[in-house]
Amino acid sequence: MPAARPTPRPPLAERIEDHRDRAWCRDEAVRVAAAADAERFVERVGFAACLSDSRRPGPSLYVAVCGRRDAVMPRHVQHDPEASLTWRLKDDVMRRGRIYYGKLGRGRAMFIAPRLVPHFHALWGVRRSDEASVLGRDARAVLKVLRAEWEMSTADLRTESKVTDGKRFAQALDALQAAMIVVPSEVLYEPRFTYVWTLAVGRFPDQLRKRVAREVALREIARAFLVGAGTTVRGELARVVGLSRADAGLGNLALVADGTAVTTATGVYTLATLAGS
Repeated sequence: MPAARPTPRPPLAERIEDHRDRAWCRDEAVRVAAAADAERFVERVGFAACLSDSRRPGPSLYVAVCGRRDAVMPRHVQHDPEASLTWRLKDDVMRRGRIYYGKLGRGRAMFIAPRLVPHFHALWGVRRSDEASVLGRDARAVLKVLRAEWEMSTADLRTESKVTDGKRFAQALDALQAAMIVVPSEVLYEPRFTYVWTLAVGRFPDQLRKRVAREVALREIARAFLVGAGTTVRGELARVVGLSRADAGLGNLALVADGTAVTTATGVYTLATLAGS
């Protein structure tokens, strides 16, 4: 039997779409064209996906580069100028090291503004005392090498860690990124394509050592999303960030409690400043 198609979401009010156009750079007048633009964009929205398009909710660097709300990633991205520019900007932002970049929960590649790094770390980060119980053997082997060398290319890291199987090595790196321990710091294309990996704490020492309570982290991540979204519908925050629906609900309800948001329907939250407009 073919899988049932998901029920389409009801369209948002045009004033909310307009709000998102401005906040998420879905407008030609405010489109992102340079690395500094991309950094300001992430600082403003708090966090953003890299190459997702209009079919997924939330702020996205690719959509901001396109400067339109209906941007869809083409099938052949190698020949698409907007996808190519997004990829180059991702490399530049990663290289500059002012914005956190890595794969977080569920393998999502995401940019995070430094102010929100402690909050994401409170939810997904793995502290050193917990590494032995949380990280697998391969991930710990890769991490041991990086802690000794501090920075290393993919090929050298595979060799030194002795995790030479490609699939296992990729899973180890994904686990270390999801735990907010390791991040890519550079990408090289000559003589062959490779990433250079480093310890996240080397780039964001203050943010990753700051302790944030879980409920505060949920609230502030929800706040960053709602400020840009204007309205968040049921399941939207959870899908964008990779939270459970229960945790997303706790974050949104905290915004209602402090007067930032109002509830307009079950699971629907709107900025208080927009609710009456």
